[in-house]
Amino acid sequence: MIEFSLEDVNVPGLDSEHFALWLEQVIVDEGFEAGDVNLIFCSDEALLKMNIDFLQHDYYTDIITFDYCEENIVSGDLFISIDRVLDNSVELNTEYDSELRRVCVHGVLHLCGYKDKSDEDEKQMRVKEDFYLKKYVPRET
Repeated sequence: MIEFSLEDVNVPGLDSEHFALWLEQVIVDEGFEAGDVNLIFCSDEALLKMNIDFLQHDYYTDIITFDYCEENIVSGDLFISIDRVLDNSVELNTEYDSELRRVCVHGVLHLCGYKDKSDEDEKQMRVKEDFYLKKYVPRET
């Protein structure tokens, strides 16, 4: 089950039910079963503190993924800085909604075993992100 939490931030335009169904389908398409996946949206400062405390990285980031997967069941916590998502969308000249989806699917792909530390791993991650972003169909209003 995919759950969403907000820690002193707003996430404009998030259709959590539809978004959760898409992310669950990503997990299934990757050959896994969806366990408990929590997307926790927070501020830059909150994620910076976590980055320092847990990873000893003193810089801002858009997402930190905590992997609790067991066997074929994908579980974990995805902490996402909504400030970083907004800034990245401006810097990359992309729509906010698209950047939000990219960061979230990036975290889910980490839980499915994809890495991004080497150039080759990062390239494969981008290909997978693009693949699943193209499969996302916004809910009609």
